Amino acid sequence: MYINFKINRMLLETYNADWIKHFTDIKREIDIAFDGIEYRVEHVGSTSVPKLDAKPIIDIDIVFLNLNDFEKIKDRLETIGYFHNGNQGILDREVFKRHKNLNHKILDTIYHHLYVCSVNSKALERHILSRNFLRKNDWARTRYQNMKYEMAEKANQDRKKYQELKELNINHFIDSIIELEKKQCQTSIWKYSD
Repeated sequence: MYINFKINRMLLETYNADWIKHFTDIKREIDIAFDGIEYRVEHVGSTSVPKLDAKPIIDIDIVFLNLNDFEKIKDRLETIGYFHNGNQGILDREVFKRHKNLNHKILDTIYHHLYVCSVNSKALERHILSRNFLRKNDWARTRYQNMKYEMAEKANQDRKKYQELKELNINHFIDSIIELEKKQCQTSIWKYSD
């Protein structure tokens, strides 16, 4: 069963193993459209961390190595119903959204955020390093989850207010675990994978 993102839901939900399947389903649709381009698709954000409660939104980074491939990726995404929505203020992380009134059985039924990043993107590095650290460290996952619930309560389940509070109150924690992950792993971001 897929998430109907038009239904009003609680802000945070208990971890759901279906989130991995949802990511895989979306990735499969992207893979079909991307023949001939060197890229990889990463499941990032809270839904990519087992046992972490989250907003039921699948965050996806499409990662490309060759800067010339961005236009090809953009064109391919447009052919499957996405439009480029700029970087929304974050360098080297391009946002793609679905056109309204489409009825793709997967891409329009699973609520997701889709980003396109070069392999050298700081936003990509942040996504991968924080994901990997949270996957490996129960104490960090538990602390992060508790902080998210505190922010959700303060936001009174309002998504926009939650995001503002999260940026103000949680970014320092994320920065600290990213630094710990960097010390633990000195490998190129291109070699990180799901």
